[in-house]
Amino acid sequence: MRHIMKSIVLLSGGMDSTLTAAIARAGSKDVAALHLNYRHRTEKRELQAFNHVADFYGISQRLVVDIEFLRAIGGSSLTDASVRVTEADLTSTEIPSSYVPFRNGNFLAIAASWAEVIGAEAIYIGAVEEDSSGYPDCRRSFFDAFEHAIDIGTKPNTHIRIVTPIIHLRKSEIVQESIRLGAPMERTWSCYQSEDEACGVCDSCALRLRGFREAGMEDPIAYKVRPLYT
Repeated sequence: MRHIMKSIVLLSGGMDSTLTAAIARAGSKDVAALHLNYRHRTEKRELQAFNHVADFYGISQRLVVDIEFLRAIGGSSLTDASVRVTEADLTSTEIPSSYVPFRNGNFLAIAASWAEVIGAEAIYIGAVEEDSSGYPDCRRSFFDAFEHAIDIGTKPNTHIRIVTPIIHLRKSEIVQESIRLGAPMERTWSCYQSEDEACGVCDSCALRLRGFREAGMEDPIAYKVRPLYT
């Protein structure tokens, strides 16, 4: 039963945010979609995926915000062409070069501003804590702290929850839940460095491919190579 009148979903166009959009649609009377362009390598392809997914869910209220200052700040292989996107190492405990410093903090700040204006009660974000690349801004403790900051930094009658419905799922579980809910995985894009065919060798491709394999499903998007990740 839907209990949230209005929510915002942070929708990159990837498989995690697409499943999160499905969950937001099920739990909210009305959903708006927010997408951020920050001059990253696959910006155009992700924007296309965002629109295709939003179309699928019938989300008409959309906001696309350009925050190219993240590229000017740099520090990530996603925004700095001189920094190589490292090949996947799913056993590594190091934060990979694809980490964009405090990206989710910037995203949530914009989402909170928009939520206060349109009266949204919740911000849905498809962060994954356990089966991720180890990004520090994907932990529930971070979202709890940010939710508190929103609470004390907005009008007294503003109350906005940060909802992380898939934060404790593995990629294989995300695939399974996406299939169960009919989420359009064929419309999503996850690759960090290619916009025509997914590269198959970056962290994001590796996690996605392993997730589909463990779920016993075939990933519907095209890859240049499809390594077997374990």
